[in-house]
Amino acid sequence: MAHRYLLRGTVALAVTALALAGCSSDDDSSSDDASASGSATTTTTDCGDNVDQASPGPVDTSPLKIGTLLPATGSLAFLGPPMFAGTKLAVADVNAAGGVLDKPVEEIDGDSGDTTTDTANATVDRELAAGTQVIVGAASSSVSLKVIDKIASAGAVMFSPANTSDEFTCYADKGMYFRTAPADTLQAQALAQVIAEGGAQRVSILAMNDPYGTGLADNTVSDLEAAGVPSDQIQKIIYDPNAQSFNAEVDQVKNFNPDGIAVIGFEESAKIITRMNEVGIGPKDKLVFGVDGNMGNALGESVGAGILEGMKGTTPLTKVGPDFEARLLGIDPGLIDFNYAGESYDAVVISALAAETAKSTNGQSIASEINNVTKDGTKCTTYAECLPLVQAGTDIDYDGVTGELSFVTAGEPSIGSYGVLEFGPDNKLIAPVADFKVVSDN
Repeated sequence: MAHRYLLRGTVALAVTALALAGCSSDDDSSSDDASASGSATTTTTDCGDNVDQASPGPVDTSPLKIGTLLPATGSLAFLGPPMFAGTKLAVADVNAAGGVLDKPVEEIDGDSGDTTTDTANATVDRELAAGTQVIVGAASSSVSLKVIDKIASAGAVMFSPANTSDEFTCYADKGMYFRTAPADTLQAQALAQVIAEGGAQRVSILAMNDPYGTGLADNTVSDLEAAGVPSDQIQKIIYDPNAQSFNAEVDQVKNFNPDGIAVIGFEESAKIITRMNEVGIGPKDKLVFGVDGNMGNALGESVGAGILEGMKGTTPLTKVGPDFEARLLGIDPGLIDFNYAGESYDAVVISALAAETAKSTNGQSIASEINNVTKDGTKCTTYAECLPLVQAGTDIDYDGVTGELSFVTAGEPSIGSYGVLEFGPDNKLIAPVADFKVVSDN
C-alpha cells in the first residue's frame, strides 16, 4: 500500500503551511487523531449578514419524501451512480430503523442533466408538485444555481452531496441550502499543496468556465502564490467546456512550458488530456493534476491506453471503508467509483434526523435543525443509534460515514477531507497516496 500523508492540527489562514505535510505509515488507526503531530490549514469566510437561517414552519407529520436531483445524464453522469446508490442505501437504513416520525421515507428519483438542458428545472417541478420536502442534489454547482431559488422559495431543503463552489457559502438561500461536500476554498488548498509538493514551480491551470471551475482556479492561484510561487510563473486559462476542440488552449500551455499542469473540468478533460499527450505535455511528460470533477475511473475509460499514468489529483474523499462499499455494491453491482456516495448517504440521514428533532417533516422545520444535529451534542454514527437519542430529547452530534461534519452556520462541513488519487499504468486509480484535512472557521 502507498504511504499516506495527513495534515492535522490548525494553522489559521496559513497556506504557508503547504510544505509541512507529515508522512505516516500505512496504519490508518491514527489518521483522524487531531492531536497527532503535523499541520493543517484553516480558512475563514466572513459572510456578514448574508448567512440565512430557516425558522420552523407549520408542524407536518406526513411521510418524509426525499427527491434526488442527480446526474443520470450529462457531463457529470459518471458521478451519478455512486450518489444514487448512497441515497438509496440511506433511505433503506432509515426505514429499517423505523422511518421518520414512525412512517417510512419515500424516495423520488430525478435526473439533473447538465447546464446544456433544462432537465433540472423539470425534475424540480415534478418533485415539488409531489410534495417533496428534501431534494438531494445537484452534483454540478452550475445546475444547482439554476434551481436553488425555486427550491428555497418553495420551502423545501436543497441538500447537495457534491457542490463545491464557494459561491454557495454566502448565498442568499433563505436558510434552505446545505451540502455535505466541503467548499472549494478548502480543496484549493489541498490542490495547491499537492502541486507544490510535486516540485512544480511554473504552473498552468486549465479550468472550465463555470462557478466550479473559475472559483477553484482562482483559489488555487491565490494559494500557490501564498505558498511562494511567483504570479508570473502561474498561467490560468479558462475554457468553454462545450467547445469542439481545445487545441488552442493546450497550445498556450505548451508555449508556457510549465513544470506542472492542473486540469479543472468534467468529462471534457478526456479530450484535453488526449491533446496534451499528442503534443508532449501529458501525464507521462509533465506533472499533471486533476480534481474531483475528473479524477475517476470513468476518465481512464475515455482516453487511450496508459495515457493517464502518473496523473494525480485531489477529491473530497472520506474513508467509508470496504463494508460500506460492499453495501453500495449491493445496491448497484455496476459501480466502478464511490465518489460522493458517502456524502449522499449522510445528506439523507442528516435530513431524517433533523425531521425527527423538529418533530415535523415541514421543509423549513427540517432546515432549522440540520446544522444542530451535526455538532455539539452526544456523538452517534448511524441513524439506528441516533434515533432513540433524538426521541429521548437528547441533543446529538451525528458523525456519519464521511466522518466528522460539524456544520457551520452556512450549512456546510467545517472540515474538508481530501484524498490524493493517482492513475496507474492501466488508466485505473490506485489506492489514495495521500490524505489531507483542511478546517473551515466560518
